[in-house]
Amino acid sequence: MGVLSIVLLVFFVITAILLVLLVLIQNEEGDSLGGIFAGGSSSAFGSRSGNVLTKTTSVLGALFLVLSLSLAIINRTPGDSGVESAGRRLTTDGAGSSWVEDELNTQSGNLPSTETESEGITE
Repeated sequence: MGVLSIVLLVFFVITAILLVLLVLIQNEEGDSLGGIFAGGSSSAFGSRSGNVLTKTTSVLGALFLVLSLSLAIINRTPGDSGVESAGRRLTTDGAGSSWVEDELNTQSGNLPSTETESEGITE
């Protein structure tokens, strides 16, 4: 991990903790995020006059999304060519057989034969 990745990760953790704390301390009236489940205000889309807590929560939420996307871009593996190419590699490596056929073939090779068991038992 590079220095930039570590710095972004520290900011990401701090932002996540602050975001959780801000959502928890907001009141449950219609003018905050807690009011989503507690009813809401009389207007159709809620109150437009946001206080400091709601504006800070919005900024921290946007910062959380930006930091998470940037961490995902920075920390991806260099040889990662995507899901589609990985699927193509799997289908060409398997030579057309499915995982069910492979599993059945390995299980049938591990089962003891019935002839060996019947020869060992005498009546």
